[in-house]
Amino acid sequence: MATKRSAKAPLDCHERALRLLAVRPRSRRELGSRLRQAGFEPGEVSSELDRLEEVGLIDDGAFARELADHHLKVRGSGRRAVVGALASKGVSRETIEETLGGLEGDESERALEVARDRARRLTSLRPEVAYGRLVSFLARRGYDGGTSREAARVALDLDGRHA
Repeated sequence: MATKRSAKAPLDCHERALRLLAVRPRSRRELGSRLRQAGFEPGEVSSELDRLEEVGLIDDGAFARELADHHLKVRGSGRRAVVGALASKGVSRETIEETLGGLEGDESERALEVARDRARRLTSLRPEVAYGRLVSFLARRGYDGGTSREAARVALDLDGRHA
């Protein structure tokens, strides 16, 4: 007969991992770090991570695609911001490159879309002020300088004038 665990009994490594994954998807490295912080032995954590990966509960590739998709479509982030977000979650450089491999051509279009949306809020400003603010905004979103300047110029319809 199975014994009931008392309400205050500590969770085992597997239960803790499942609870963490129930909150949101996590990368292998991020989950391992959280389990080690909770006091589980490194060997036990490694075995549990292998087990979860084997059954598909941890998949860094799928995690990276989902997070990148969120940053690109919902937040309007540029490549640099997406790379930073994925790296901060413990996704390997190889997985990041695989995930973002086909995004190069879309960067300018995404920047222009974000710039046009933001430019609508800057109509009361002088063109050179709006241009500077829009370039800064795009840079904070993770777009490189050239892409930010071009998208701001087009979105504000500056016809090639330098602000």
